[in-house]
Amino acid sequence: MRVLLLLLLATPALAADPPACTPAQLGAVACLAGRLCECRYERGGSITGLPHGVRWNCGILRPSCGGAEPAMPPHSLPNLLLQLPAPEPWR
Repeated sequence: MRVLLLLLLATPALAADPPACTPAQLGAVACLAGRLCECRYERGGSITGLPHGVRWNCGILRPSCGGAEPAMPPHSLPNLLLQLPAPEPWR
């Protein structure tokens, strides 16, 4: 009985299918896997192995669909450069 209970707890929950992306829904957005994906026409090609068609764009340049993201993390390079002491003048 315990083994059955452990097997049931170990199985991942089934993920819901993403909404359909059809030509009638071009420009629609949906939150998929934490990204704000856009339904758009994507060109295919021999490199990607995908045909031309309408599909969700969830690329890395798309914003997250959670809370507001800061434009830059607090310890980004520009902030670090601004906090460096001024160099001493040559004598």
